[in-house]
Amino acid sequence: MPDSAVDPKLPERHAPGHAAGHSDDQGIMIDKLLHFDMQQEIAKADQRRPWPAGILAQTLFKKENFRVVLIIMEPGKKISEHHADGALSVQVLKGQIQFRVPGKTETLAAGNLLMLDASIKHDLEAQSEAAFLLTIGWPGGEKLESLPHRGYGS
Repeated sequence: MPDSAVDPKLPERHAPGHAAGHSDDQGIMIDKLLHFDMQQEIAKADQRRPWPAGILAQTLFKKENFRVVLIIMEPGKKISEHHADGALSVQVLKGQIQFRVPGKTETLAAGNLLMLDASIKHDLEAQSEAAFLLTIGWPGGEKLESLPHRGYGS
């Protein structure tokens, strides 16, 4: 659907992430419609190697209560245990990862989608070079403020 279906005054945009004109000073996206070619985003990320700690995390879309992050990991790299205060999904685009929650390990390959409720501790490890989309939706207002841990994770 072109941007004009959302607002006919807006030009069609193919998102370059946090490029000028797409987000405000805090990184909050201002466009009403963005389009990403994930294979192209992965190829551009490959050109930015080496990545610190063998992991690249690039926020593609950011709102106050919603994030979409492209994460690419070299084989054997780990993201240690943490949690998110919002429900999340992990959609594997390339390779394979192991996603662990207490008492359970899920092996996810390209094409797999995992959903996880808020505040569940988890960690993950790349079994091969892997790329995945992390999407997080936080509760709004008072509910978020009442959570014992605020922010992405701790």
